[in-house]
Amino acid sequence: MREPGWTRRPIAAAAALLALSALLAACGGGDGGRTAPPPEKRSLIRFVASEYSTETKPILEKLVKEFELKNPLIDIELQVANWDILDGIYTTMISQNQPPDLLNTNVYAHFAKDGLLNDFNDILSPELRNKLYPNLMSMDQIDGHQYAIPYVATLRSLYYNQGIFDRAGIQAPPRTWSELKADAERIKRAGGAYGFGVDLTDNETQAYLSYFFFGAGGGWIQSGKWTIDSPENVEGLTFLKQLYDAGLTDPEPTVTTRDEKQRILGDGKLGMMISGNYFSSVVPKEYPNLRWGSGPIPVKDGSAPISFGVHDVLVSFKTDHTDKEALSKFLDFLYDDPSYLEMIRREGFLPANSQVGAKLAAEDDAMKANLLALTRAKFYPVQEPAWQAVMDYARKLGDAVLYDGLAPKAALDELQHFAETRSKQQAAAAAALRRQP
Repeated sequence: MREPGWTRRPIAAAAALLALSALLAACGGGDGGRTAPPPEKRSLIRFVASEYSTETKPILEKLVKEFELKNPLIDIELQVANWDILDGIYTTMISQNQPPDLLNTNVYAHFAKDGLLNDFNDILSPELRNKLYPNLMSMDQIDGHQYAIPYVATLRSLYYNQGIFDRAGIQAPPRTWSELKADAERIKRAGGAYGFGVDLTDNETQAYLSYFFFGAGGGWIQSGKWTIDSPENVEGLTFLKQLYDAGLTDPEPTVTTRDEKQRILGDGKLGMMISGNYFSSVVPKEYPNLRWGSGPIPVKDGSAPISFGVHDVLVSFKTDHTDKEALSKFLDFLYDDPSYLEMIRREGFLPANSQVGAKLAAEDDAMKANLLALTRAKFYPVQEPAWQAVMDYARKLGDAVLYDGLAPKAALDELQHFAETRSKQQAAAAAALRRQP
């Protein structure tokens, strides 16, 4: 709507005003000399994290809130999911072409093989890269590409209920298979508790297989070839089945999970089990009157002692809104020494941040010993693209071996065949992809 006075002004005055407007526009834009600022760039990071305990969600929610206050143009969509449903959540997101920008998981190679992941070489700040333990970082590389970075680690050991050991007359934790069997027999004779806890559920089948594979001198892979059906591995699984058949384990290895068995041990109904170093933080908190101890993973008589470690990682999926600068800022904040230190202490993990590791090792001899053992530990073959599928297939074998009469050798022959077939299929698919123009 025009002002009434415009139509009554002399033509000369109007012309002068037009000329002045043109001059101002030429000098400073049409807004009286002020240049309009460019629109602010907002970034989105969808972060799907694994729920390790009841501590996980509040720790991460607090961290995200603090980060967003300091970085108001970066939005973090946080989702914390239990391990039992984690795979389903991120698989659905990927199938809907909305993968997470950051995912906390324990596998990555099959994603990398499919070309789904960002290379952290293009994301990490030099400061953060220098903080992360090199031996863990090397396990997360394929052909020089940093497809994952270590987030947390654990070292596995045998944990036991000291009261049950006292009642059974056991003086020290078993170091060999023969001692493990003898101690489980003592606990069984003393009554009131099961001897040795075994987890062959979906959560830990691959872990218990690893304990007895490596404990017999075997393993999953050697020189790039699967060795699942090796004589050593067959011997390890055979011994584990013998313990179950003799009634020396808990009665439900494929039903009750590691966390549930820790509670059974805390309740005084299980003598010993293999778990991660988080046991020392989680279980005494829930059972403050529990007397407990730990020892090495028992191995075949005459075999060298073993250390076995597990590390979880972060991966970054390629998305239609990937902002590597924003990801770098968030990762710096996530691994920032005070925040990361708090998380490690509350969750009971071993750190991937070497500065935090040095601080904790200086305060705690057990942490110092665990971090040293982690440098020489055996790990899962996480760099193999078929590893996720091999784990999934292995989870089906617990019931078959323990309850359905499938011989350990037949079970491992079957798993070996599956691993070799899947690896060949993935190699062929990758070769076909490279041939595409």
